[in-house]
Amino acid sequence: MEQYTTMDGDTVDLIAYNRFGVTHGATEAILRANPGLAAAGTKLPEGLTVNIPAFVVKKVSAAKRIWS
Repeated sequence: MEQYTTMDGDTVDLIAYNRFGVTHGATEAILRANPGLAAAGTKLPEGLTVNIPAFVVKKVSAAKRIWS
């Protein structure tokens, strides 16, 4: 599992977006991999080690037109 050391102003959402390019699902995966991380607050303290789990971004298929 990859690890990340937080910098001033980091949030779990920002870490998820910077690492995976999405927040939906990735934020939850990071929180599951780090029990108690949510208790650190919205803005994480600088120097905190965060475990970054393996996460696969699911591709969303394009909308299909059903009416002409």
